[in-house]
Amino acid sequence: MDLSVCSFSGSIPKSVANLTQLVSLSMSSNRFDGSIASIQWKNLVNLNFFMLDSNLLSGTIPLSLFSIPLLSRLVLSDNQFSGQVPEFANISSYLLETLDLSGNNLVGSIPISIFNLRGHSQLYLSSNNLSGFPFSGIQQSRNLSFLDLSHNSLLFNDDSTNSSHSSLPQVQDLLQGQIPIFLPFANYLDYSKNNFTSSIPTDIGNYISSTAYLSLSSSNLHGIIPSSICNASGLVLDLSNNSLSGIIPECLTQLSVLDLGRNNLTGTIPDKFLEQCSLKTLDLSRNQIEGQFPRSLVNCTQLEVLSLGNNQITDTFPCLVKNISTLRVLVLRSNKFYGQIECPGTNGTWPMLQIIDLAHNNLSGEITGTSLTTWQAMMANGDDTPIDLGFSFQPGGGSGLDIYYGDAITTTSKGLEMDLVKILTVFTSIDFSSNKFSGSIPKEMGEFKALYVLNLSSNSFTGEIPSSFGNMRQLESLDLSKNNLNGQIPSEFAGLNFLSYLNLSDNELVGRIPTSTQFSTFPKAAFVGNEGLWGPPLTEDNITTLSPPALSESSPNPGHDIDWNIISVEIGYTFGFGIAIGSLMFCKRWREWYYRSMYKIVLKIFPRLEQRIGIQRRQFMEKLPHVHIKGEHEEEEENMTGISIKLTN
Repeated sequence: MDLSVCSFSGSIPKSVANLTQLVSLSMSSNRFDGSIASIQWKNLVNLNFFMLDSNLLSGTIPLSLFSIPLLSRLVLSDNQFSGQVPEFANISSYLLETLDLSGNNLVGSIPISIFNLRGHSQLYLSSNNLSGFPFSGIQQSRNLSFLDLSHNSLLFNDDSTNSSHSSLPQVQDLLQGQIPIFLPFANYLDYSKNNFTSSIPTDIGNYISSTAYLSLSSSNLHGIIPSSICNASGLVLDLSNNSLSGIIPECLTQLSVLDLGRNNLTGTIPDKFLEQCSLKTLDLSRNQIEGQFPRSLVNCTQLEVLSLGNNQITDTFPCLVKNISTLRVLVLRSNKFYGQIECPGTNGTWPMLQIIDLAHNNLSGEITGTSLTTWQAMMANGDDTPIDLGFSFQPGGGSGLDIYYGDAITTTSKGLEMDLVKILTVFTSIDFSSNKFSGSIPKEMGEFKALYVLNLSSNSFTGEIPSSFGNMRQLESLDLSKNNLNGQIPSEFAGLNFLSYLNLSDNELVGRIPTSTQFSTFPKAAFVGNEGLWGPPLTEDNITTLSPPALSESSPNPGHDIDWNIISVEIGYTFGFGIAIGSLMFCKRWREWYYRSMYKIVLKIFPRLEQRIGIQRRQFMEKLPHVHIKGEHEEEEENMTGISIKLTN
């Protein structure tokens, strides 16, 4: 019976225990709450699979669940169970193969009796508040192949009374807080995010020869990486985010995943990658590694993630990695790489590249558009399924245990540094900031329709911003600040509806800032440092302003775009002036009224002017024989000079 994902709520009915013929029962991913201790679970004598995960169940975990005689898989993860892990001393069930209690609020020590379940091979206890672990108890369960204790606060101790006569390390070697070494037949060991305060034991290699996945990340470990760890023939080794020091053992180049990021490792990267290298992820970021880029890394033709950022590597740009067509993530930021990134002698392509970070180096030269045309993953239409970048595997030769490793990197977006714990295959980013790149920005970048983040700041780029940038409709963060860019901001930018961060400051841009709802959300700081740039939010619009701010002689040509805000004012003024003049020319009554009014106004301002005008008028009239004066009527005639003269009898 499958009742999962049905939006059920309330408590689980006690009558479920009457379904004695059930073999499989799933009630996962609902909103069941309350305690389940009063249900007679032992009546389900035929039940083999029982799933109660992802609900709101609380209280203690009832012992009756472990009295179900044929139960082989019990999943209670992601609930709100509290109290301690149940004691298993008086339980008769030995068939349990999978027990998942992760993601609850369990406290205290893990009982030694839990290892009496001789049949189970997978034990999940992660993401609780467990504090103690009996070292000797683990030796009682030789069938245990998977143990997840991550996200707890474990302190390890040895409760055995005959430890001096056994083949375990001696009790004095297991001081509180030291990392335990056990499970010589385990395929998966995850001790990450605990409170170990010791170094990695020198004989660790004696226990991990069959281990496919070993994680000791974020566990307060210090000291060197012992050479015996080379005995690990597995796929994944994660020692990241500790305080490990010393050099990197050469043998570690034979793994599929090697994550030593965020430590204090020194020395150089071993240049010992074999021809049949199966490495998919190499993360050595945030250490103190020096020397050159390893040339033998070109042998790792399956490499997908290469993160060497925040070290002290000194070398030219490693053109050899362009021959690795599987590369998805390349992070070389904050090192001492120098020279051009153009590789004329290399014919390799990066069709799967989605993240490239070369920021804070000494790279220089121009970026040609032809070198970008093979980055097909950035040109996608964004229809890809948003899956994590990583891979799954089954250790132990088809044991049914599916283990997933997800890559994680640190990147900069929207002016902030952030950790991508899981890299989505649809996330794309380019960061070339804080280098010495020059020349024009390639218009081919506008073809990256799937690009989310673009940072070209703090370089020496010149020329105009390509109008093709308007094609990058997925773009959320754009930083072109601190360059020598000129010309206007392309009007196509107004169509970038997802753009939430923009910085164009400290360039030589001119003209009006494009008007759109999107641009009105950006602060003034996004446009400062451009003398010829104007308009909101940099400057306020004013209806009395008929022209933009005056440009200095060094300012470039602002272009030929028509600004209708200025033209409309000029057209209105001209149209009104034309109506007034036309009325005076073609309407005699208007003309008489206008001259009479203006004459009176002038005489009020200059009263002595009337006498002078009268004398000049009489002298002038004597010289105009063609003027005809009618008797008693006031007329207005026009001489050949076009001057209208008013005569009175």
